[in-house]
Amino acid sequence: MSVSGALAGLKIIEIAGIGPAPFCAMMLADHGAEVIRIVPPGAERPGSDLSKDVLARSRKFMIVDLKQPSGVEAVRDLCKTADGLIEGFRPGVMERLGLGPELLLTDNPKLVYGRMTGWGQTGPRAHTAGHDINYIALSGVLHCVGRAGDRPTPPVNLVADFGGGGMMLAFGMLAAILHAQKTAQGQVIDCAMVDGSALLASMIWSLAAQGVWSEQRGSNMLDSGAHFYDTYACADGGHISIGPIEAKFYSEFLSRLGIPETDDYARQHDRILWPSLKERLAAVFASKTRAEWCALFDGSDACVAPVLSLAEALRDPHNVERKTFVHAGGVMQPRPAPRFSATPAADPVMPKIADGTDSAALLRAVGYTEEKIDSLRASGAVT
Repeated sequence: MSVSGALAGLKIIEIAGIGPAPFCAMMLADHGAEVIRIVPPGAERPGSDLSKDVLARSRKFMIVDLKQPSGVEAVRDLCKTADGLIEGFRPGVMERLGLGPELLLTDNPKLVYGRMTGWGQTGPRAHTAGHDINYIALSGVLHCVGRAGDRPTPPVNLVADFGGGGMMLAFGMLAAILHAQKTAQGQVIDCAMVDGSALLASMIWSLAAQGVWSEQRGSNMLDSGAHFYDTYACADGGHISIGPIEAKFYSEFLSRLGIPETDDYARQHDRILWPSLKERLAAVFASKTRAEWCALFDGSDACVAPVLSLAEALRDPHNVERKTFVHAGGVMQPRPAPRFSATPAADPVMPKIADGTDSAALLRAVGYTEEKIDSLRASGAVT
């Protein structure tokens, strides 16, 4: 397992979950943190898709039965030498397991205890189930996404799970760890996806405060209302994206299309004209293939790019030159980001069969004897 990267030297305990918490742990592991993933028996076994789970990359694994007191004790002992812990259960679950923050911060006052939930640790919905779509619905974000006259469109699960959840928790973990390194004071991070998704919409709240954002979906500049910020179908069924917002980029866009910047097209920000201009641009883009449009706009500042599928993104020359994607462990996947000049991240390491091979070494590192390790194995508390 690589120890290179900007976060080399940090030790994080991850209580295995799904979605945003593993994404947070993946980001930390990508950049060199030692992340120890605690999984229950039978959860990640031979024949599963673990070896293809990008969110589980670059970790060490321990299979621990948290229903056994000795298994809980082992995790508690690991936390005594850790910088942080990440968990994604509903409020109260970790406390019932005997691994709540009050206990672990007593053991290790510098520990940063990251809690990832949808609704947060408090509030009337805190103990109820939910998913990305529900969190962005309650934060007001989902209402902003979709075309005029149509239902709100879920933007897959990127906004709450990964942007407002996993990435927000990764930021919180590092901020709190920096504070702990200066003050020797750990703390608990209450990272709620409903809060995080609301924060991601800060620019929309700013536009609304200035009176330039309408509650009517699909009528604003950035939500498919404007003719110059949308996707258009091409002659071959492909799609092109355009976004020439600034005047100089808009002029370049029209110039490449051979459209004079006069009459209606000159009134770029006249919302009354947007629907008719969208229809006219749709007819223009339908006249050529996506490849022909890409050739026409190549090298320009017109803010035009093809809408690529996942498979096509792998072959795009820009992505190829930057090595945006990497083939690791038999799986094509995004390379760690962002990029550091002095402490570059290593290539991802895909998880192998979680047979507990990291367990003995990790327990020895916190002072366990061979006899105690053998006892944990015999009881099944640690596989």
